Amino acid sequence: MSDLHTHRYAVELAWTGNRGEGTRDYRAYGRDHVLRIDGKPELAASADRTFRGDRSRHNPEDLLVAALSSCHMLSYLHMAATAGVVVVAYADRAEGVMRTEGNGGRFVEVVLHPQVTIAAGSDAERAQALHEDAHHACFIANSVNFPVRCEPRIDAASS
Repeated sequence: MSDLHTHRYAVELAWTGNRGEGTRDYRAYGRDHVLRIDGKPELAASADRTFRGDRSRHNPEDLLVAALSSCHMLSYLHMAATAGVVVVAYADRAEGVMRTEGNGGRFVEVVLHPQVTIAAGSDAERAQALHEDAHHACFIANSVNFPVRCEPRIDAASS
């Protein structure tokens, strides 16, 4: 059987938060770490500030919301290109809601707010509808167990 439809992604993680005492105490260690993906720039990461992390670094929660936003955009642009809708600009302001409980927590929702500008003459209704198609095609949205909603705005570029 062919393995053509299986894709693998490798990430190396190195904890850099040992302040000389390891995890002797909850407050004694840093949450800083580095994410490495072959052939790409290192990504400085930490925990969210709420969990004693460095707010200047990316945290897993930010990265999850970013992955959903990015995946939706890439799926949407593909759908637009194949449908003949010419997108000339795309921006998103994605928001995730996570709730903590006991020693854990979970995301309960992510809302995407894409703002799409289409070329004059492109079908705005079709551009709007393509967001639903993109949502169903998004690999990351299909992999999470919480709702991912999309509240797009479509603008037409002036001719």
